[in-house]
Amino acid sequence: MPINLRNVTIRQLRALTAVAENGGVTAAANKLGLTQPAVTQQLRLLQDQAKLPLIQRTGDGMILTAAGREVLEMNKRIEAAIKACEESLDIMTGVTGGSVSIGAVSTAKYFVPYAIAAFSKRHPKVSIKLTIGNREEIRREMHGYNLDFAIMGRPPEDVDVEAHMIGDHPHVIVAASNHWLAKDSGLAAVDLSHETFLTREPGSGTRILMEGLFAATALEPHIGMEMDSNETIKQAVIAGLGIAFISAHTVAAELEDGRMVILDVGGLPVMRQWFLVRRRDKVLLPPAQTLLDFLISEGVKFLPDLPENSK
Repeated sequence: MPINLRNVTIRQLRALTAVAENGGVTAAANKLGLTQPAVTQQLRLLQDQAKLPLIQRTGDGMILTAAGREVLEMNKRIEAAIKACEESLDIMTGVTGGSVSIGAVSTAKYFVPYAIAAFSKRHPKVSIKLTIGNREEIRREMHGYNLDFAIMGRPPEDVDVEAHMIGDHPHVIVAASNHWLAKDSGLAAVDLSHETFLTREPGSGTRILMEGLFAATALEPHIGMEMDSNETIKQAVIAGLGIAFISAHTVAAELEDGRMVILDVGGLPVMRQWFLVRRRDKVLLPPAQTLLDFLISEGVKFLPDLPENSK
């Protein structure tokens, strides 16, 4: 007989989730505020309907089988749908303006807060949660349903997404204003072979793009410090510890006040784009859809301008 999960209950699914998160029935029961027999009964009923073992005991506790993980993923979608319905009903009853959860790669933090501030002036009752991470961290977040959408460069390839371009995103090589190459023009990538590069951590979009530039130009420079913060890289460049391949949008202020310069290297800037990315199967409530529409139509206005002499 075919498997039929139409009679599965939320309580059964939450029992399975609690066991997966806590490693055992006793801990799951404490988490759910139920007795141990009650959780065991819910698991047995769920497993009977699935017609496959969903959990197995190990020396380290109880873990999910492949079938259990599949059911767990289904429950994540169900819980996200329940939350979305609750928020939608709250909006209909006037209880709240609703909430939006968005993610952004760390490089985008130089313009995203300004866009959110402008949106919030128009929609003060909408609560916005912003999660910042590198490309890999935001890509992992896109595998779930907690984020309504994300702001990043290249959309992830392992998630079925809908992407909307915001605008251009130039990447340049910067140095301290007193660097010995600061006033040179027409540099080739090979001229930087003996320079020390300060880099972002593996997994960041900037690091991936930088490594692509090195491969395309056969540039093999000395790699100095590796950092997980654009701010730290900028301060290290200004201090004279090296040069850096970086998003031009992260250094607009330092270029404007003369603490940093863009090196005139052939083939640069490397131009990419900013995208708004959402899962195709993620249902957006009115507040999230309104913010998404706002960023699609007006997001480009918040991208930093570069000084004329640095473009």
